[in-house]
Amino acid sequence: MNKKLLLVLMCLLAFGAYKHHQHRSVIHGVGEIAPDEPLQTSTGTADFQYNGFTLTPLAEYSIKARVLSTEDYFMGTEAELSPTDLALGWGPMSDEAVLSKIKITQGNRFFYWHVDEFPIPQHEIEIHAANTHIIPANDSIRRQLSKIRPGQIVSIKGQLVEAKRADGWHWRSSLTRDDTGAGACEVVYVTDLTVS
Repeated sequence: MNKKLLLVLMCLLAFGAYKHHQHRSVIHGVGEIAPDEPLQTSTGTADFQYNGFTLTPLAEYSIKARVLSTEDYFMGTEAELSPTDLALGWGPMSDEAVLSKIKITQGNRFFYWHVDEFPIPQHEIEIHAANTHIIPANDSIRRQLSKIRPGQIVSIKGQLVEAKRADGWHWRSSLTRDDTGAGACEVVYVTDLTVS
């Protein structure tokens, strides 16, 4: 019995080490590596069905940003649509010199940050970072999501959407980058994802 327990513990330890190595942060050094603001434009795309939900495109959306954190979800209605949230930063929130002074975490579909001393004004942090609920358009994008690491640069194209279900459940994307708190996250139907 002890040999089996030891084998199980060794397997768990090996799996944990593999997952830690797989999701270690990428370090770029000082300087903004994703300087541009996200681009949001009007859309003429009609509503469409996705896994039992109706998605209403609200705007076309593209962003090139640094991944600040990732969080996978497996339970709940939102997880049926969006298996992964990406906390994304651009402009000063893509600069290692700034980020080294900010602790970033995610949970319960929110992204949180904490500082002991502000490296940049609070408002600059708030308008240059977003928690992004990713709805993958296909299995290839879904697979890419599971491999994304903090520090990587992602280029995302798709639509900001509102998702509805027949029972009245709904989830609507923010349409501005300067809001905070509940309802401030972007809900993005991703049709193109590049990771570098």
